[in-house]
Amino acid sequence: MTISVLQLGTIDYSTGLRLQQRLVELRKDGQIGDVLLLLEHLPVITLGRNAKAVNVIASPELLTQRGVEVFETNRGGDVTFHGPGQIVGYPIFDLRGFPSSSDKRPTMGVIEYVRGLEEVLIRSCADFGIPTRRIPGLTGVWTGPDDLSSRAHPTDVSSRAAQDDSLANHPIKSRELLFASDEDKSEEAKIAALGVHISRGVTSHGFALNVNTDLSFFDLIIPCGITSKPVTSMQKELGHSLDLNGIAESLSRNMGRVFSSQMLWIETLDDLLGFKVGVPMQVPAELRQMHKQQEDDQSWA
Repeated sequence: MTISVLQLGTIDYSTGLRLQQRLVELRKDGQIGDVLLLLEHLPVITLGRNAKAVNVIASPELLTQRGVEVFETNRGGDVTFHGPGQIVGYPIFDLRGFPSSSDKRPTMGVIEYVRGLEEVLIRSCADFGIPTRRIPGLTGVWTGPDDLSSRAHPTDVSSRAAQDDSLANHPIKSRELLFASDEDKSEEAKIAALGVHISRGVTSHGFALNVNTDLSFFDLIIPCGITSKPVTSMQKELGHSLDLNGIAESLSRNMGRVFSSQMLWIETLDDLLGFKVGVPMQVPAELRQMHKQQEDDQSWA
């Protein structure tokens, strides 16, 4: 299997949303293959299907002052923030093309998919010396000791999913993942958030990894409705800023390994089909350069 990777630079949320919607339509029609979009957003607060308005604690005047837009979306979950210095990943995958590790179903299900995304983030943080983990009952990736018991590899994820009948027994079609409750499990800080939507087996939305993110923006909200845990970034954990291109390459490499796919970097949207997909955007020239070919052990799982 091959996943095309396109790095877009910084775009506003509305453009990113319209692009996702168009690519989902094309993927459902079989006109494109699986694609991973990597980008940054201008400051924006997004509310998932289960969001509570009270979790946006800043006044409209303060949001305007900080230059933060607010959008409601069809992803699962509550409230989160996207902004410069944060890598957002939007996988547009047809899960029916990915085999399941479970004997109970032929193709990948929603829980297995989300655990796979978490594994990609965990491995990418490890590439830069940051130990991270899952917290049982919560979605996302958290700093802290590398607890192997919480790191169910995608090949083992079916047994974990089976423990949650309310999710595992539902079909993929037209389902969105819900963020977990805010039950206080530990003192770890959240470094990456996930929220996805799946329709007719095709995924949209995805993950957000805090790299050089201005964490003061998270003071405007109660992130994911969780009051008892802080938010962190790779920059904060390491004490210095990081090159976003290097993080993007790590995410791509680990996506290929976890999802057993070859990662093919492409330069423009035109490369997906040979013509424009109808979403105008200007991509910064410095982020449009072709990425060098990955080594064999980096391109495949």
